[in-house]
Amino acid sequence: MTDRIPFDAQPLPQQAGILCNDPQFQRFAGLRGLGLDQELTPTAAAEYLRTTCRVTSRRDLARDADAAQRFQVLRTEFDAWRGRIARPRV
Repeated sequence: MTDRIPFDAQPLPQQAGILCNDPQFQRFAGLRGLGLDQELTPTAAAEYLRTTCRVTSRRDLARDADAAQRFQVLRTEFDAWRGRIARPRV
């Protein structure tokens, strides 16, 4: 039996892949990216993530510190949107 690796302990590209397959993230991406109150497909959610993080591949999140920081900001905004954390102050 293999132990599950906590989400936060996984490499950023894997975290990004998991998020893009999450229906809540797909809805978040639809609202933020296109202003649509509906779920995007996993492919469209991945495109939103790549555009937002300014990468051509989610693998770049492991190699580009600036992209990794943009991903962390995106995750924080998503967590706030879904009520898992308090909204960040601007």
